[in-house]
Amino acid sequence: MVELDNIKVGIDLVDINRFKDIPFDKNKSFYRKNFSENEIDYCLKFDEPYKHFAGKFAAKEAAKKTLDIKLKMLDIKIEYTNAKPKLIIPHNNYEFEVSISHDGNYAIAIVISKKVNTT
Repeated sequence: MVELDNIKVGIDLVDINRFKDIPFDKNKSFYRKNFSENEIDYCLKFDEPYKHFAGKFAAKEAAKKTLDIKLKMLDIKIEYTNAKPKLIIPHNNYEFEVSISHDGNYAIAIVISKKVNTT
């Protein structure tokens, strides 16, 4: 994690096989502890859903690394606008930029957060 004047950068790398080894149909409780229903639906619509689950997981972990507050994975939402990921954490004082990528057996995400003055 890097910090520059209220700007922090977090990065996380996830082995996609971790998710392939715990298939959704046999481990729904794991997925529901880490992903919203919208996120689950989004990932399952792809032929290779586990690389999308891994990417979202990496983005949530990267976001947590940049924050001064403790959050559960379900507190962090990832939505898409024009195919670009958007990180959403309700009731917070941060703005985010997020990038998610996957190649081969790995998914990687980088999150840049900026603490916003609320006064």
